[in-house]
Amino acid sequence: MATSRSRDGGAEWQIATVSSVDDESTRVKLFTLDLPDERAKAGFFAGQYYDLRLTAPDGYQAQRSYSITSSPDDPGSIELAIELITDGEVSSYFHEFVEVGDKIELRGPIGGHFTWLPMITKPVLFIAGGSGIAPIMSMLRHHASSNSTAPALLMFSARNEPDILYKDELERMADADQNLALILTLTRGVPDDWRGESRRIDKAMVDQSISQLVGENNLPDRAYVCGGSSFVESIGNYLLDVGMGHNDVRTERFGP
Repeated sequence: MATSRSRDGGAEWQIATVSSVDDESTRVKLFTLDLPDERAKAGFFAGQYYDLRLTAPDGYQAQRSYSITSSPDDPGSIELAIELITDGEVSSYFHEFVEVGDKIELRGPIGGHFTWLPMITKPVLFIAGGSGIAPIMSMLRHHASSNSTAPALLMFSARNEPDILYKDELERMADADQNLALILTLTRGVPDDWRGESRRIDKAMVDQSISQLVGENNLPDRAYVCGGSSFVESIGNYLLDVGMGHNDVRTERFGP
């Protein structure tokens, strides 16, 4: 909902090389791309994204944007979490055909409003739904690697436990950092041994999280909300309703 300093290198298409492919869930694969030297030197901000483009032998092209999930500390490569979307041309190709060593056409980094910088030292609230964790993961990794003292809390909603992307890493990060709190919630298929929340993120849960982060009758300095359109609109509007400023609520919508 607001704009911060931008590092936008999105004008020119470049060629990157796939250096690793890993399964994060049944529908999400992690792709690490080694960037060309000139793009690596430019770096990126946590929260930015890249455009990927596929070109068929007959010249037909398909393009899709994916948020960077890795930390800016290693600008020589980027990690992208690509969810398999039904009838998705780009995601289907990556899941079925892309292998280590393949060359990928990309453009970026792009984006400025949905970014977090270590110089931000006041409390920050992160709220993610499903694959909306992608850009926030880059921010949290940067929060950890920069030894940020900014109090932070992540609320992360997923349908089922296997859909909680980066679950083990997030739990390790929260255990190791007294400045980071983690709230996980499932909306379907809650296992018997589940210790987190078991409902959709609603106003009551947001209020509880804000109180945990900054105390009662206070508000975080900034909030980042990422997920599906209705998820983002509902939570973003509620944060405005409770008194956060338009400049302090940053949103990003994900969709097929």
